[in-house]
Amino acid sequence: MRPAHLALAVCVAAVWGVNFTVIEIGLDHFPPLLFSALRFLVAALPAVFLVGRPKAAWKWIVAVGLVLGVAKFGLLFVGMDAGMPAGLSSLVLQIQSVFTAAVAFAVLGERPTRVRLSGMGVALAGIAVAAVDEGSSGPLGAFALVVAAAACWGVSNVLTRKAAPPDALNFMVWVSTVPVLPLLALSLLTEGPERDLAALRGLDWQGAGTVVYVAWVTTVFGFGAWGWLLRRHPASTVAPFSLLVPVFGMTSAAVLLGEPVTGLRWCAAVLLVAGVALTSVTLPGRGPTASGRTPSTRSGELSEAGTPSSSSGRVTAAARPAAWAARGSAAGRGRERATGGRRSARRPRSG
Repeated sequence: MRPAHLALAVCVAAVWGVNFTVIEIGLDHFPPLLFSALRFLVAALPAVFLVGRPKAAWKWIVAVGLVLGVAKFGLLFVGMDAGMPAGLSSLVLQIQSVFTAAVAFAVLGERPTRVRLSGMGVALAGIAVAAVDEGSSGPLGAFALVVAAAACWGVSNVLTRKAAPPDALNFMVWVSTVPVLPLLALSLLTEGPERDLAALRGLDWQGAGTVVYVAWVTTVFGFGAWGWLLRRHPASTVAPFSLLVPVFGMTSAAVLLGEPVTGLRWCAAVLLVAGVALTSVTLPGRGPTASGRTPSTRSGELSEAGTPSSSSGRVTAAARPAAWAARGSAAGRGRERATGGRRSARRPRSG
């Protein structure tokens, strides 16, 4: 990987990690469900008019939009609003790789290897340590909401595998159109029109900046850049950079918000990152599905801070951030060879 591409991969991980701190700041300006609705509204407009028609079936766009946009981000924003620290949220969400592997086994029949099962055990141990740390200093209910958000993320990953969208950014933009009205309706019902209107009337530059960051920087730039990298490098080269997300998340929260990073939290971070890495590893010649076939790069997961793919270059059953963009990379390289190296044009993130 060229130095510029390396810097871009680290930049995307930093953008996704800092996103949790930005969400925490935004929650001081907006009710959580309204904030989440605004995030998807701004991400969808005006981008939906620039990316072209949907390149995946509407049933998958709607399904992923509801599970990822409404359930996952709704639970995450409510959990953080209820007291879950930003840095810890960026870490705990990584357990989505375990949920992805479990759902893939139940729905797709993809059997995890012994290495992956070991990784799931290590990651769960990290969650247990994080729960002990949070239980001694914060509300366990908020912690449980973020874990539930990670579970919804795992379900959306498998749905996206089934959708197999050929264009990461196109899919994400159209998915962003789905949660807006459900989240607005939930906000009006649970947070109240008075609170929503007060937040909109009191909108200042800082509040508007948080919406722009979580929508355009995290989603449009993050997913676009990640997909661009996946078109030029193997998924196994790009995806490990996503393990930097909780590092940037915890560091930015400590520096910008003054969140303490306890010894237990560091222990949980080491266990979770190690477990997620093991969960996403596929050894050469290993990792078959129930049918005896190894998952191909035709499928992937939609994520904002996912986990690495296999060391052999195959996308694994565990979570890979935006790795479904790699589906088009092999075909793109084939077209380049067939046309003398000409690359076909393609239009290029957040918790």
